[in-house]
Amino acid sequence: MRTHLCGLVDEALIGQTVTLCGWADVARDLGGLCFIDLRDHEGIVQVVAEPEAGVDGNAAVIAAAAAVGYEDCLRVTGQVRRRESPNAKIPTGQVEVVARRIEVLNKAEPLPFHAHENAGEDVRLKYRYLDLRTPQMQRRMRVRTRLVRALRRWLDDAGFQDIETPVLTKATPEGARDFLVPARMHPGEFYALPQSPQLFKQILMMAGFDRYYQIARCFRDEALRADRQLEFTQLDMEFAWVSERDVQDATEAMVRAVFREVVDVELGEFPRISYAEALRRYGSDKPDLRIPLELVDVDAQVRGSEFKVFTDWAGVEGGRVCALRIPGGAMLSRKQIDEYAAHAAKYGAKGLAWAKLAEDGEVSSPIAKFFAEDAFAALLAHVGAGGGDLVFFGAGKYATVSDFMGAVRLRAGREFGLVADGWAPLWVTDFPMFEWDDEAGRYVALHHPFTAPAVDDEAELRGNARTAVSRGYDMVLNGNEIGGGSIRIHRSSMQSAVFELLGIGAEEAQAKFGFLLDALKYGAPPHGGIAFGIDRIAALMAGTDSIRDVIAFPKTTTAQCLMTGAPSPIPEAQLAEVHVQVLKKQ
Repeated sequence: MRTHLCGLVDEALIGQTVTLCGWADVARDLGGLCFIDLRDHEGIVQVVAEPEAGVDGNAAVIAAAAAVGYEDCLRVTGQVRRRESPNAKIPTGQVEVVARRIEVLNKAEPLPFHAHENAGEDVRLKYRYLDLRTPQMQRRMRVRTRLVRALRRWLDDAGFQDIETPVLTKATPEGARDFLVPARMHPGEFYALPQSPQLFKQILMMAGFDRYYQIARCFRDEALRADRQLEFTQLDMEFAWVSERDVQDATEAMVRAVFREVVDVELGEFPRISYAEALRRYGSDKPDLRIPLELVDVDAQVRGSEFKVFTDWAGVEGGRVCALRIPGGAMLSRKQIDEYAAHAAKYGAKGLAWAKLAEDGEVSSPIAKFFAEDAFAALLAHVGAGGGDLVFFGAGKYATVSDFMGAVRLRAGREFGLVADGWAPLWVTDFPMFEWDDEAGRYVALHHPFTAPAVDDEAELRGNARTAVSRGYDMVLNGNEIGGGSIRIHRSSMQSAVFELLGIGAEEAQAKFGFLLDALKYGAPPHGGIAFGIDRIAALMAGTDSIRDVIAFPKTTTAQCLMTGAPSPIPEAQLAEVHVQVLKKQ
């Protein structure tokens, strides 16, 4: 139907006749002279219908052009010529197409929103086909396409095998709820959609496949937000006969190469910091190193005060008192400081103490009265505060304080313009093996239950479970975890010990993971791997905060597809076929 793409018409085609297909991005009727900006996925070119063209039947062409409406689907045949008034803002701005024939292939009804309008996300998702048609969304989705193509090329060249794993599988606890699928041929039994291909890729290593990868669809039934979806895509990788550094070095090289190819970016150095150091300095296990602000522990400096909020936690096991200095922060009003406190409360803070230092050094703080004058001055000096600065203080459980002070750090970095341009990658290593769940009264795996501990002795792991370190690692970029993995457990006895510490008894372990435990007994090699979030990396490359902008048909935060109306009720007859009955709410 066409000879060329709209966005690729250039000066080399001047004098030639072309046939183009696309949408009317803009149509202007100037009374006998009509202009149409014709758009396809490659871009826009100007089409003109004019009486001076000297072509038989030209009045019909002008009439057809005058009747064109926004987003009408057109086929245009005409001659390329140089524009009298070039448009340097678009690649085709040096030329235009003088129409000899205009066909309306499909007339568009009035649209619910126009591309130039700032339509709400609910409207964009309901009419997703119109949203995806916009140049911005076309660009974002093409970034994603180039990303996946570059990854496949690198992995194929590096000797990885692309192997598919099942989508209908066994329900296994991996940290989130499974999506369950009733098995029609097995009444009362269910498949589960995979939260990840974790167990299958480990089995592949035991089966002798040295290097595996898969662009895998994964499913987790959990609460949604801007960077989380019920169904998502990850690059899944596994290596046999490797240490942590082997995996990290290989995947770091891959990420460097892909960023260079897709967005022409050199990522620079990948520093390595431990999980403990990341929390201590930045309050997060995925720190944004573009922000120069760091947390400072002040336990020793506040113990002699009379401020009970501090003294209750200073020096206590599992407690923390720390400070965050914000250069120039003294300009904030009391109302603005209270807004920071409200922000911290979202992350568990029960309050946010503060101190402001005027340019002349005068201190204003509601907690200064609880300190001797020289002690409070020493506290501020320890934090490095000077004239014009603001200092926030947090106290409480170590994890909670790290969480809310880390959130305050990020907000301050953005609002005070402290986020440096560019890219700041790093590795976070030496994660804790377990976390203690007070409600459940047992340990839970910080990564997943197949992550190997740093110790190689089951008795030592059992005796030091609370402080055990895993062989897990995450790749972080600009404050986003883009990849996470670990060296896996490759001995059946160690896997059983970990299950035991997680409260999974021998009978339950056999029922849920018997196939894995059996495979570990037959010469399973040391192995490890990592998974990268395709959606998150594509969003970063495309310059958007939400992964919904790089997923063709995402769900809302209420787990709905507004375009199709999913989820939706199922007729009782269809439910009966899969042996399911829906109980009405009481």
